Amino acid sequence: MRTVEIIGYKRANLGKAEAKRLRAESNVPCVLYGGKEQIHFYAPMILFRELVYTPEAAFVKLNIEGDEYSAIIQDVQFHPVNEILLHADFLQLSEDKPIKMDIPVKFEGNAPGVVQGGKLMVKVGRVRIKALPANMPESITMDISGLDLGKSLKVGNIDATNFELLNNPRVTIATVDIPRALKSGEFAEEEEGEEEEGAEEAAEEETTESSEG
Repeated sequence: MRTVEIIGYKRANLGKAEAKRLRAESNVPCVLYGGKEQIHFYAPMILFRELVYTPEAAFVKLNIEGDEYSAIIQDVQFHPVNEILLHADFLQLSEDKPIKMDIPVKFEGNAPGVVQGGKLMVKVGRVRIKALPANMPESITMDISGLDLGKSLKVGNIDATNFELLNNPRVTIATVDIPRALKSGEFAEEEEGEEEEGAEEAAEEETTESSEG
């Protein structure tokens, strides 16, 4: 698992006015939970770029005025209009306590359905995993080399070794959609086949009537 370092500074005041001032100075008010006591601190907003503005999962190395903590980001709040980071909650890691994280799904192999003209549609980009910190994967890799047209991979297809999947196993991760052109082509072939079959039946009936006459 990759690690992102965040350097923080303890907060003396916890009021709304102080939080507003910190944000105006491009800092993020934060809280660290999970230890003996909560630690209120702030950190430069620019340090969160590789943590919250990326699809990748990461552990966090917090350095708060010289004290270091291993953590994960537990919750973030964004401004509803400009998406500026308003607040961040961190959870301190303990080797013997399982944690929950959203882990990205990656794909390997070539789907036959895509080769035939289909399109790989990713329905779920991350899955929720519960594991001890040492067993938490950085990503989940799924093999799509068996996906034909119209076929799907589900959460239940993930090989969950040393961790627990918290999503419903029936949830679709990715599917190979059948393009409209292929669908219409199949429909046209079916109609053409039906017309040919109908013409053959009509010809047989005409032949029978002629022989009877």
